Amino acid sequence: MKSRRQFLKLSGAGLLAAGIAPVYIPASVPMPPKKFTSKDAFEVGMAGFTFAQLNLDKMIEIMKRVGVTNLSLKEMHLPLNSTHEKIEETIGKLKSAGINVYTVGVIYMRTKESVDQAFEYAKMAGVKMIVGAPNTELLPYVEQKIKEYDFRLAIHNHGPDNPLYPNATDIWNHIKDLDPRIGICIDIGHTTRDGQNPSVDILKYKDRIYDIHIKDVDKPSKEGKTLEMGRGVIDIPGFVATLRKIKYSGKCSLEFEKDMKDPAAGIAESIGYFKGVMACR
Repeated sequence: MKSRRQFLKLSGAGLLAAGIAPVYIPASVPMPPKKFTSKDAFEVGMAGFTFAQLNLDKMIEIMKRVGVTNLSLKEMHLPLNSTHEKIEETIGKLKSAGINVYTVGVIYMRTKESVDQAFEYAKMAGVKMIVGAPNTELLPYVEQKIKEYDFRLAIHNHGPDNPLYPNATDIWNHIKDLDPRIGICIDIGHTTRDGQNPSVDILKYKDRIYDIHIKDVDKPSKEGKTLEMGRGVIDIPGFVATLRKIKYSGKCSLEFEKDMKDPAAGIAESIGYFKGVMACR
């Protein structure tokens, strides 16, 4: 495992990216730190809902400041009913800023028409995966679309607040006999709030984990609230170790649901912490 000094160095990088001085950085650690690199197969990203109260330009600004280039694009920054021209314009703007839109969502699908819309939207956006939450009765129709478009669908769990897919086991029970391109986007915060262990769940369902939303929460119950990563109850180092064990090669996208009008500091701290954990082997 790399030294504690290396961990502090990389964690501090996230704070500095947002223009925030860390509380304590030993004088022997050079500042600014070297660019973060990782030998892991998985990469860090951002879930678009983090920026729900900010416009596209502000989202781009913060992502550039914290050095994250992978984005799960949410409809508040590109409405589902956007024209092809509007989609090309928005995706082009993100690409010009060095941001890779690797998926879209979470997209809720409550009718066949909304399923059709979601798949066409994803196709025009140039992605091959949707993070979604289709009504369970629509899953046979979703499976037809998966075969038609050759996309992946990663179904997102929403914890104890929502009976529609509260946890990974519930998702698995609905999809286990469906096309294997239908899988899971596990939200580790909602998983913890539902009384489950995200490390256990990704190990159990490793072959169908297609996307991950990372965050930390202050308690393992329905009342749990988002915190900066490393301050809460989730065993992030243990989770990263399990990602390596299952050879996960997708994205771990931060969904920071705190201080949403001004999330930059919390994003920077969380990204810095997670990258620091990744650097310690």
